[in-house]
Amino acid sequence: MLEEKEIGKNIRRLRKAAGYSLEVLAKEIGMSKGYLSKLENSPKSPPLSTLIVIAEALGATLSEILGENQEQRSASLVKVGDRKPMARNGTFFGYSYETLAHNYPHKRMEPYLLTIPSSNTKSAVFKHRGEEMMMVLQGTMHFTHGTDEYLVEEGDCIYFDSGVEHFGVAVSEQDVKCLMVIFVP
Repeated sequence: MLEEKEIGKNIRRLRKAAGYSLEVLAKEIGMSKGYLSKLENSPKSPPLSTLIVIAEALGATLSEILGENQEQRSASLVKVGDRKPMARNGTFFGYSYETLAHNYPHKRMEPYLLTIPSSNTKSAVFKHRGEEMMMVLQGTMHFTHGTDEYLVEEGDCIYFDSGVEHFGVAVSEQDVKCLMVIFVP
């Protein structure tokens, strides 16, 4: 099972391999040196949008930052019991992510099962390069994309430019579960 504490170590390893100091990478991604150091040493995973920004700056894939298996293969089957948690409830904003193709190398898309807890009344605002698709499998969420607002119900699918600020909040007492696919060119 993927351990969150390894994500920071992977960021540090990739940063050093790319020849970046903490200060240079922090400046490149618009974060403080202290915050980046905290991410590298934290046992908890930062938000997915932060990982995407770091991966892009390092010329790495999100899969590499997550430490996913990179062996060569042309198909990937991940059984329900083999999904790996990327973030757990209580980390940063309470969202949890399960990887759905962690053993496929050099992916162009990052598929996840996203859970937005019903207990959250506020959300982090996400913004990163690329495109994203979310299909609600359970529950209903209020989704904000820039200045537009949507009610996304079970079975609905929303596709959007992830370079525009966006976030979702559960509308009822039921957690929202979404199939989420992120594409970062």
